[in-house]
Amino acid sequence: MSRINTNIPSMVAARILNGQNAALNISLLRLSTGLRINSGKDDPAGLIASENLRAEKVALGAALTNISRADNVLAVAEGGLVEINNLLTELEDLVDRSANEAGISVKERSANQLQIDSILGSINRIANSTEFQGRKLLSGEFAYNLSGVASGDIASVSVNSAKVPNNSSRNVVVEVVQSAQTGLLTFTGSSTGAGNITVEVAGVLGTEVLSFGSMTTIANIVTAVNGSKDITGVSAYTAGNTVLFSSTDYGSKEFVSVRALDGSFTVTGGDAGSTKDFGRDAGVRINGTSATTEGLTATMRSGSLSLDIDLTTTFGTTLGTTAFDVLGGGADFMISPRISQAGLESIGIDSVSTGSLGSTGVGFLASLASGQTNSLNTQNFATAQRILREAQDKVSFMRGRIGAFQKNTLQTTANALAITLENTTAAESNIRDTDFAFETSRLTRSQILVQSATIVLRLANAQPQNVLALLG
Repeated sequence: MSRINTNIPSMVAARILNGQNAALNISLLRLSTGLRINSGKDDPAGLIASENLRAEKVALGAALTNISRADNVLAVAEGGLVEINNLLTELEDLVDRSANEAGISVKERSANQLQIDSILGSINRIANSTEFQGRKLLSGEFAYNLSGVASGDIASVSVNSAKVPNNSSRNVVVEVVQSAQTGLLTFTGSSTGAGNITVEVAGVLGTEVLSFGSMTTIANIVTAVNGSKDITGVSAYTAGNTVLFSSTDYGSKEFVSVRALDGSFTVTGGDAGSTKDFGRDAGVRINGTSATTEGLTATMRSGSLSLDIDLTTTFGTTLGTTAFDVLGGGADFMISPRISQAGLESIGIDSVSTGSLGSTGVGFLASLASGQTNSLNTQNFATAQRILREAQDKVSFMRGRIGAFQKNTLQTTANALAITLENTTAAESNIRDTDFAFETSRLTRSQILVQSATIVLRLANAQPQNVLALLG
């Protein structure tokens, strides 16, 4: 080396030393922060992937929180329904004991009515006070809003769940393709004829044995049968010189049986020529899909729409079509990390006040209060019990729907999202986090190389001094 103005080895050593210092600083930064990517220049593609995964992690965490909150809301609602169920059981006991007319006094019946009034008030209070963060859960606030329901066609609609697009509605078309029927038998003649007869009349509720004298008119037969219809579930009416025996309700579970135990009494119209005839369920299509039916009640279950419809007698016994719209409402929960209709789950929670529990056909729970049509003083004990059974079925069904929603929708979704969150976190960590075993080895290597480069630079800087020997 005989030139001193330009020290090429020193420049090379300095460049290498700077590079090793940079590598050392990167290792120190990664080890101190725990992150492999601290800025975009560390790994541009990795940074993009990492940030996308971070956004997914946040969305997954929010979805899991939403599911937990939804479960809390529904747990509060079910808590209120549990207490209402208990109160309905107490009402059943009071009505059943009051029906034992000869076994209780007027004062005891009045005391029972006071308890019934108190229980009805408690049910209304629970329905209006069960709330979560100020939103009432059992007062009908989370029921679905309907429009265009034709009262002449549909007696009642209960929407269990519906996915309704924002600022839109869901149209529901109900088509009766097979009419509902009662069990029906016919007796032809103006009277029973000569001789006494004994007839057994049976229906879905029970059996009654009726005796008629010689030449009993069909009007008297109808009166006798209708006097026991609450016992048998069979009613009767005349049409000219015939008596029509009919089940009081529609559907394949309903039947009417009339047979003579003594004497001659011939009926026609039975299944396969017998003295017994079953009814028929209505055939219903909802939005083109065959519904499950029982009598005049049609049920549809799908991922986007679940409802129960009670048809009126007029509409359910003829062929025709009606429609209405679901405008929205219900309790909507976003349980997916991606906000969309697919990730939205909805459940309807109808009002459980005394004016809502029951049915239009039988009556509502409020009618059991003092001065109403089914209070204890009216002695309509059978009707009161049927109303209570309807109310118990509705509350139990609501609890079952809520429980199924919690178990089969919320819990399963939460389990799947938890696994997804674990895997997403692992992927994001693999891209962004520091591998300490690998980085410490790089740190050790960089430290050694910095030290060696420093020594080499010192030697390179000292090398030009050898020129001084030529000047001596």
